[in-house]
Amino acid sequence: MENTEYIKEAKKISRSAYAPYSGVKVGAILISEDGKAFEGCNIENASFGLTVCAERVALFKAVSEGKRKFSKIIIASEGQDVSPCGACRQVLSEFSPEMTVVWQKNGKTVSRTLRELLPERFDFKK
Repeated sequence: MENTEYIKEAKKISRSAYAPYSGVKVGAILISEDGKAFEGCNIENASFGLTVCAERVALFKAVSEGKRKFSKIIIASEGQDVSPCGACRQVLSEFSPEMTVVWQKNGKTVSRTLRELLPERFDFKK
């Protein structure tokens, strides 16, 4: 699937989001190395720190199904541009710092590696 098709699909997924506080509904599609797609939408909570972004919902679904390596994540919202927050960038980088991140900005599709978006990620080495 092309990035523009993924963006359209992520926007559809965003309609399932629970966002009564911000009003910003986000959809994400995470693609594993073997090509399997995992979908997620943001889920807000009155205790804002407990809100979970669409990217992490998709990642947690994938990890719970045994996936650990990812090639791409696509993020979209109807009505506004969104890119992964810092927390999502860090959590995603735990698994695949070289994955491609795709979103829209000013009507254009943007694509960057996660490493470009988070060049000095926290990495705990034993």
